[in-house]
Amino acid sequence: MPQRSGGLARAGLGLAISIVSIAFVLRGVDLGRTAQILAATLPAWLLLALGLQSLDVVLRAVRWQRLLVPIQAVHFGPMLGYLLIGYLANNILPARLGELVRSHYLGDREGISRAAALGTVVVERIIDTVVVVAIGAIAILVLHVRGVVANAVLLGLAISALLVLGLALGLVAHRLPGAGRVLAIAERRPLVAQLGRRLQEGLGVVRRPRTLVEGIGLSLAAWTAAVLALAASGQALGLQLTIGEAALLAAGIALATAIPSGPGYLGTFELAAVKIGETLGIPADRALALAVLTHASILLLTSTGGAVAFLRLGWRRSAGEVGQVAHGALEGEGYLEIGLDAAPDARPDVPPVPRSETALRP
Repeated sequence: MPQRSGGLARAGLGLAISIVSIAFVLRGVDLGRTAQILAATLPAWLLLALGLQSLDVVLRAVRWQRLLVPIQAVHFGPMLGYLLIGYLANNILPARLGELVRSHYLGDREGISRAAALGTVVVERIIDTVVVVAIGAIAILVLHVRGVVANAVLLGLAISALLVLGLALGLVAHRLPGAGRVLAIAERRPLVAQLGRRLQEGLGVVRRPRTLVEGIGLSLAAWTAAVLALAASGQALGLQLTIGEAALLAAGIALATAIPSGPGYLGTFELAAVKIGETLGIPADRALALAVLTHASILLLTSTGGAVAFLRLGWRRSAGEVGQVAHGALEGEGYLEIGLDAAPDARPDVPPVPRSETALRP
């Protein structure tokens, strides 16, 4: 019961953050004017924005694929599907639980440890944060922005440094003072010890310079597509954004949506766009129209893609645990308890199954 209460509390907090954000957005915004701006959307520019958003998603799938190479090679088609299923889950569930869902789905379909898969997602998130903060910092310098937006990016720099430090500590945790004692305690529970090793294996992909360079390069390419997509959305609404302005908006929105909120980042996405727009001298009604158009197109693209991927990849008993992962995360249950690390050697009570037989399990 305490676990369920904690999960409901987190979900409630996320919804509350979304509601409060929407309330702040609606203050001082002429919704009628916003609707008029949206009604005058230019289809050609909107199609270009959707194309660039699609390119963004494709590049992110390639990035995840490259990060997984040190663990196991996965074909691009399924990898894109797993990513889109995770995005679909993010659009439905609060607090970015889609990251757990896609890690679990990948592990189920490819026979990869779910903990190792989650480790690569953590690396992906850290690289993303560092790249986004760097883009935001450069945009601030170019645009000479001051005030709350600049302070938020500086805070992002500090958080990025902490994330990189945390990743480094995670990679060398077994060498830190007192690690031997911790490992001895963990070994009393083989499943926990195996989970830690698998997670460290996923984090360890950054030890390969080529993998790290590819991850950073693909992140830069993906965010370039995202910035251009935002600029194209602005053009669709008759809003002439410079690349610097579009970059600051994209970076600010990304940092704001990192805050756990309701499903689909509702509220935090729009609030960030409106507040950054005010800093750039963009009227609130037009900034809100830009946020609504961009957010709606992203949700449509990722939800449709995720649904198609899910129908194409199918549903089987072990993949059905995906729903349990989301349900368990919402109720505060341990990911370990519902089979995060389903690699055969991670379960001392289950005999190993040859790779050729794994796909034939009922």
